[in-house]
Amino acid sequence: MSSKILVTYASRTGTTAGVAEAIGQVLAEDGTAVDVRPVGEVSDLSPYSAVVVGSAIRGAEWLPEAMQFVRDHQRELAARPFAAFLVCMTLAMPNKDYHEEVAKWLQPVRDLVEPVSMGLFAGALDISKVPTFRARLNFRISVRLGVWSEGDHRNWEDIRAWAEELRPLLAAEVGS
Repeated sequence: MSSKILVTYASRTGTTAGVAEAIGQVLAEDGTAVDVRPVGEVSDLSPYSAVVVGSAIRGAEWLPEAMQFVRDHQRELAARPFAAFLVCMTLAMPNKDYHEEVAKWLQPVRDLVEPVSMGLFAGALDISKVPTFRARLNFRISVRLGVWSEGDHRNWEDIRAWAEELRPLLAAEVGS
């Protein structure tokens, strides 16, 4: 097994893909080989000494393809350092009461494989990218009510800091 790290993700609008890219860039800063790929493009984990998996949140859950990836690779993920992250607009809400709930949305992942670390990041809201008319209407109403604000709420400093903290955790069990 090489010392290559996989950062893989499920994204609907590109927001989570951007977070995954940023994590991959930080992990590669020390010269470590890092692949950043959507979960649908990954079938073999044997080239990787560590894996980071992330997903956008829809309906308080990871996207189905991200959960399926963890199910399909549960044994392999348990055999190497594994970290998980989520990206959701709930963390961008001005009302912080819901923030404690967000970590619970990773429980189905933790039930399969316990990550060495979990990252929780706010997302971005571009209503024009929301796939259905009904969902766009709901978001527009929510924006008017002050529940959300449209725009990019990703905190790049927090994302970078989490990725820097990951580096030794991902290397710890592979002896690098």
